[in-house]
Amino acid sequence: MKSFQRARRPEQIEARRTSILETAREMLAERPVADISLRELADRVGLAKSNVLRYFDSREAIFLEVLDASWTSWLDDVERALGTPLDPPLDPASGFASGFAREERLADVLVDSLLARRLLCELISAMASVLERNISLDFARTFKRGAAANTQRLADLVSAQIPELSAAGAAHFAGGVLVLVAGMWPYANPTDAVAAVAAELGAAPAETTVREGLTEGLANLLAGLVARRR
Repeated sequence: MKSFQRARRPEQIEARRTSILETAREMLAERPVADISLRELADRVGLAKSNVLRYFDSREAIFLEVLDASWTSWLDDVERALGTPLDPPLDPASGFASGFAREERLADVLVDSLLARRLLCELISAMASVLERNISLDFARTFKRGAAANTQRLADLVSAQIPELSAAGAAHFAGGVLVLVAGMWPYANPTDAVAAVAAELGAAPAETTVREGLTEGLANLLAGLVARRR
């Protein structure tokens, strides 16, 4: 363990916080958030637990800050991918776009970008059930305001693609993205025993099941909102 020297200047404090957050990201690339303790994280950084808590409210607050940064970065990618209205695929037989081709294409773009960011999916799946359970009121206020802004940003991107969708409908869809990811992602990483039994039963590989489930769920949610003029 390195001897602790308290960071006093703002740039020193920010550098220490950045080091802790980068270490948390590195550890998340190795194993799920549930398997990472504050003590292990502190040891990897080279600090005592009590010293890590000088910079963050709790273990959970660390991972929520990682989530916020990853969430914002993902939205940047989505905004680039949706820079112009998507051209829906054409039906080979008719030469025209199918009834909900825009919704299906938008779901494809979102799912492709989400599944390319395993860390984001992992943290979304743990957000409400684990990570929001041990944070202070002040941190909860800051995080939830940021989460609301991120959700609204996704809603705005969806509205630009499907302008007949109401603001309330776009917001509902954006929130639904989080719910579907949180519900589906745990199935992406089955234990060896569960994967073996699934194969015996003829089930598709976990990655395929999650991709298809997310894509179908998002497309159906969006199409339903459009059809109901919500």
